[in-house]
Formats: sequence, C-alpha cells, structure tokens
Amino acid sequence: MQHFLKAHPKLLIVDDQPLNIRVLRELFRSDCEVYMATSGEQALQLSRDLAPDLILLDVIMADMDGHEVCRRLKAAPETKDTPVIFVTGKDHVDDEAIGFELGAVDYIRKPFNSVVVRARVMNHLKLKLQSDLLREMAMVDGLTGITNRRGFDERFEAARAHARREQRPLSLLIIDIDY
Repeated sequence: MQHFLKAHPKLLIVDDQPLNIRVLRELFRSDCEVYMATSGEQALQLSRDLAPDLILLDVIMADMDGHEVCRRLKAAPETKDTPVIFVTGKDHVDDEAIGFELGAVDYIRKPFNSVVVRARVMNHLKLKLQSDLLREMAMVDGLTGITNRRGFDERFEAARAHARREQRPLSLLIIDIDY
C-alpha cells in the first residue's frame, strides 16, 4: 500500500494482553514484519536483537510498565533512536505528558479507531525511514561512498559496546585511501 516504506519495516507490539496484540498484528501484518512481546523484559531483548523500526508499547503491564521499558530503551545506545508509540487505556492528560517526556513520538488511547492507528503508525514509519536515510547520508563521504569519520566513530562505538556485552574480542584495521 505505502510505497515510501522499505519492503517490510519491523514493528514490535508490546502488550501483556494477547487479544490486544492480535488486533494490532492484524492491522499491520500485510505491511510490516510484526513481532510481539508480552512483557517488558521480552520487549527490551527483542528491541536489541531485532532493531525494530517502531515499537507500539502498552503502558500498563504486570512485570514492568511501559514507562520503565521506554526509559530503558531511550537510555541504551542501540535503541535510543527507535520511535515508541504508547498504546494504552490510561486517558489522563498527565499520562500523555509523561509519555512524551519519556521520549515517545505518539500516544494512542484504547479503545482505538483502527483507521487512525494505522495512519499514525504508517506516518511514523515514513518519518523513521526518512530519518534513517538522512542519518546514513550524514555518515557517508559523498565523493568516495565510504563511511566518513562520523560514521566510523558511531559504528566503532556500537561494535565496542557489543563486544564488551558479549565478552568477545574486537579487532580494528584502519587503511588510509586518500593517497
């Protein structure tokens, strides 16, 4: 349907109620690779492993609430730029403000209108794609098409963090191609 999106963006739906997950999955399964988590810990692990393009996150969950999940996502270098949309039954204005203060890009109240949810999610996926393209352009030398210093620094830091987390060695080779 939407041609501006990559083949199938990754959408992570996080809710401890399977019915809510099924409803949202049906809305997006034709346009996205849909992944599901039923707990905060599972959501954090899948976010690190899958690098989703967007996360739909319930606020009220048994083990860890959505606010804490969002805090942890935004604190981790590998997930800090992943957009989060809160989908929740909480409808107080302060709840919405808290969501935005934590770094959410949108806030959808349950029960929701499927057409509106679909439009909001597809718009945020489009914005994510555009942001990714701009970030990629900023990390590549226009003349050589090779990662520039800014890109190197970012990739190296991510590789170093991954090596440290996995307790694995990391090797580096630098070659100057200018001359």
